[in-house]
Amino acid sequence: MIRPKEIISILVVSLIFALTISLLIDVITFIYAFISMFIIIFVSILVKEMTAFWFDSEIETNLWEIKQYGFSRKRKFKNAFPAGIFLPLIVTTLSFGTLYWFASLVFEVKPKGYRAAKRHELYSFSEITEWHIGLIASSGIAVCLILAIAGYLAGLEDFAKLSIFYAFFNLLPISNLDGNKIFFGNLVIWSFLTILALIGLGYVFLTV
Repeated sequence: MIRPKEIISILVVSLIFALTISLLIDVITFIYAFISMFIIIFVSILVKEMTAFWFDSEIETNLWEIKQYGFSRKRKFKNAFPAGIFLPLIVTTLSFGTLYWFASLVFEVKPKGYRAAKRHELYSFSEITEWHIGLIASSGIAVCLILAIAGYLAGLEDFAKLSIFYAFFNLLPISNLDGNKIFFGNLVIWSFLTILALIGLGYVFLTV
């Protein structure tokens, strides 16, 4: 399911998020944030892997890199900019620790050599469509929102807040983030998940 390379990416991103959240001022906050983000990201990717399996495909999760700037396809960086690593650090630094960025991983879908069309009766072709990719991405966002609700019910409010933040930022329809895949795959699902995430954010800020 989740490959060792992907585990490393999850660990790196969790570490970066924990650094920006705690600012290394409080060790306990750092450890809590690291463990929380690892669980949230790991579960999100695991659910996307399971959803991809349902569509007889597999996903490969990597750090988010920006290879192109502007709208022209010819405008490309000589070397891809590792936005997944530096953007969280840049946002927190420029805002003096008042703002965060929680989107650092992206995934690509690869159809398996044999897709059991008769078993699912959902398609009769070998290509993965934007709709399928959108559903895979949606499953990861949905489970983050479920984790947020479970966190609140269990009294783990900080965990719930981090899960909501992670869901919201990954819903942004930019670059190769999950939100972009959902937005072009199914605008209705994207709108529904975004509304839920915004409600969650509203509750977070009202209770601060």
